Amino acid sequence: MAFEIKRRGKLTYYYRGDAPVFSNLVTERQPDGDLKIYFAGFTGGSSAARHLNLAGVVTMEPEREIPLVFQAWEAWLREAGICQSIAELDFIEMHAFGCMPKSPNPLVDPLGYAAEIDRLRKAYARAYSGYFRERLPDHGVPVRFTVHLLDVPDQAASYEFYTTALLQKSAAAGE
Repeated sequence: MAFEIKRRGKLTYYYRGDAPVFSNLVTERQPDGDLKIYFAGFTGGSSAARHLNLAGVVTMEPEREIPLVFQAWEAWLREAGICQSIAELDFIEMHAFGCMPKSPNPLVDPLGYAAEIDRLRKAYARAYSGYFRERLPDHGVPVRFTVHLLDVPDQAASYEFYTTALLQKSAAAGE
């Protein structure tokens, strides 16, 4: 399904459906011609996999989840005609909400549950920093704000995150 587009002043909304709950992307034209881009969040696992048509993927590991979300956002950028690659952007802020592990059950296996929390925290830290280090080495890293939650609407998800980035004309011109 192609994006519906609504322009209002310096904002452009990219959304799907007749009665959307949120926009996938919102862009804000800056006075100097740069474009600030707000990306809707993913709840990990199944939502990113669903967008990328990866059948059978429900719960994944951070090292797989993080790149999938960026791939989905990059697909949105291309579909909206904003740019061709996520590497054209500079990320300003990344809000990441990590969920508590789905298993083991903390009442049945408290030590296993604590170990899983520790594993996930370390894995997400490696995945986030690794993504920028390996795929966007010439870029700066965004500020991050992480909160651990009990759950999100997607029962299989282990996180939810969204971001804001800037498409800079001066960066594209090599300044």
